[in-house]
Amino acid sequence: MNYYPYDSRNNLYRSRLGAVPAGENLRLRLLLHKDARCYEVFLRMKNDNDSFVSEIKMTPAEWIEDYQFFECEITTTEGLYWYDFRYTSAHGQFFVIKAECGLGVVSQSEGERFQLTVYDKAFTTPDWLKGGLIYQIFPDRFYNSGTPKSNIPTDRFICNDWGRQPEYRQNNGPCSLGNDYYGGDLKGIEQKLTYLNELGVTCIYLNPIFEAHSNHRYNTANYEKIDMLLGENQDLVNLCKAAKKQGIKVILDGVFSHTGDDSIYFNRTGRYGTGGAYQDYSSPYKEWFKFYDYPNGYDAWWGVKTLPETNEDNNSFTDYITGENGILKKYLKLGIGGWRLDVADELPDRFLDKLRIAVKSENPDAFILGEVWEDASNKISYGARRKFLRGSQLDSVMNYPFANAIIDFVKFGGGAALSETVHTVLENYPKCSVDTLMNHLGTHDTARVLTMLGKNDSFIGDRAWQSQQKLSRYEYANGVKRLKVAAVIQYTLPGVPSLFYGDEAGVEGYGDPFCRATYPWGQENTELLQFYKALGKARKDCKAFTNGNFYTVLATDKAIAYTRTNDKGRAFIAVNCGNNTIDIDLPVDFIDCNKVFGKPYANGNLTLGEYEYTIIYK
Repeated sequence: MNYYPYDSRNNLYRSRLGAVPAGENLRLRLLLHKDARCYEVFLRMKNDNDSFVSEIKMTPAEWIEDYQFFECEITTTEGLYWYDFRYTSAHGQFFVIKAECGLGVVSQSEGERFQLTVYDKAFTTPDWLKGGLIYQIFPDRFYNSGTPKSNIPTDRFICNDWGRQPEYRQNNGPCSLGNDYYGGDLKGIEQKLTYLNELGVTCIYLNPIFEAHSNHRYNTANYEKIDMLLGENQDLVNLCKAAKKQGIKVILDGVFSHTGDDSIYFNRTGRYGTGGAYQDYSSPYKEWFKFYDYPNGYDAWWGVKTLPETNEDNNSFTDYITGENGILKKYLKLGIGGWRLDVADELPDRFLDKLRIAVKSENPDAFILGEVWEDASNKISYGARRKFLRGSQLDSVMNYPFANAIIDFVKFGGGAALSETVHTVLENYPKCSVDTLMNHLGTHDTARVLTMLGKNDSFIGDRAWQSQQKLSRYEYANGVKRLKVAAVIQYTLPGVPSLFYGDEAGVEGYGDPFCRATYPWGQENTELLQFYKALGKARKDCKAFTNGNFYTVLATDKAIAYTRTNDKGRAFIAVNCGNNTIDIDLPVDFIDCNKVFGKPYANGNLTLGEYEYTIIYK
């Protein structure tokens, strides 16, 4: 048998896997061959905030054949740590550094260190989301209840053709990019709750619903009012109450890093009279923004002048959002189940700390989800290491690493790379955050997943080019086959799958605004829709998907197989994206599983053809 000096993902070397709670003991062990002729062995460790490395001497322990363990126990406070090992021997000094797949290798020089995330022992995340399913809705494009709308600003273009392609031209008269509205509303979502329940949805994530003067509503005009085309505050209350009866909670998009310039707070266009930071130097809102040459010189989100940045360090602004009578609590009191934070990595730690206190003091069971595109455990933004998932800020994040890895695997292959991405997240994130990850394949910020999987180009055309693109019959069929495999993986990995409205119905399109087309009521791909309903049922039926452990059984270029297990259920998942048929021996522990989604097995053996899949569960 081959032994490695260290394996950060093996209980033989670590008494606890993954991130660990502060104040609890962690035993680390190194395994060295007798021919190493060791004198002394040390754990080398540093806090991310420190420049120095401390050393802890490791004690000789038991032998395995010709290999001896050296071990030590550590207890740490909350923080991010990096570690490796050093030993002296008759042959000189050596280091054990991090290599691929969590393995340690012997080196004569220092190298990459292992990461250890230590989180607040009291950190928990809401149980109601675990094992569930998120459904993301771009409110204007989901369903129009037909309720008459009033007080609509005259500079909005109301589309009467529900199937019309979203406008992509910035200067096209009254109908321009961001200015075309289709009338989807909160009452419309309420009317479709039974449909969402049939998909297995347990959480609705709504893109911004506050008054704003673009259809995406990320340029908030007034946090205290629902946009007039979506309804009123009471409509949100009614939606939350009706959703609760279907076992569904609603979370809102909180956009706090910037507002719109056309807002009650900034008011550059004068829509809101003579007040606002731009119009009035004495405005109470002036210090909410970052002026450097009043009034036209101010910091704007990514340089977009219509999106002036807020000053989240300003006490008045922070209190307006996080205070006892602030925006966060206002909508929690109306019945929402939590908040998704737009560009969470652009919000300072102080603001996020206060945000969590505000949300959890109002409702400890409310969910706080952050938009972070990279590994959220070690993310650096604006020159500082962030602490999103260590207990004082977010509950979890949008899981872009999984999304990218799944799409790359299904299109191009690389089962080992997908497995490695999953294991890296499991190693770096607290378990409670892993169990509530938002595992999406597409969002309002990305091309439709069907288009990404059906097309093999690199999406380099401009909006005019994209507006002319449509999947060919072959591309569409190929995209659907790939999408099914991708969805099987998405629905069965650790975390919570998230459907972007219409993906289950076969909606296609490139990026903004084409990914934000209307839901095709009455024109759905019914075969794909039935697949998603059945997949949602399988996920709901197997309790292993709530918080079960993950173990990779097989990872080749075109195939992957893994298990999810806990004390209430177990599942074996396998997919094949290659041209060749593969045969997989079912692990003995799963031969008695009597429920199957996808290809069945026979006599303990599973045979999968191209783009075939199975979930065998109990």
